Amino acid sequence: MPLFRVSARSSPNSTAGAIANVVREQGRADLQVIGAGAINQAMKAIAIARTFVADSGIDLVCAPSFTEVEIDGSARTALLLAVFDRRAGDEVAPDEATITQPTSAPTDA
Repeated sequence: MPLFRVSARSSPNSTAGAIANVVREQGRADLQVIGAGAINQAMKAIAIARTFVADSGIDLVCAPSFTEVEIDGSARTALLLAVFDRRAGDEVAPDEATITQPTSAPTDA
């Protein structure tokens, strides 16, 4: 399953199209975001994607979790947004064992 890295400069419409396609084909899309601007763009994209897939009877939901990523040799806390059809439930929802908890509270970037 692809991991979409959403930045503050990502186009919500383009990202929404990618989310909709992956959810239709694979049942779930994961978005990785760091920072307020990236979260803003990702949430707009998820809202737009909901409208793209609504005609297909898909009800997109988002389950956020923290994850640690390495950027330029330093550990950063990111949000991992799992986007899936509410009806699919536990089949595609994030597995608790795969969700990593940050070693400390997230800090502003």
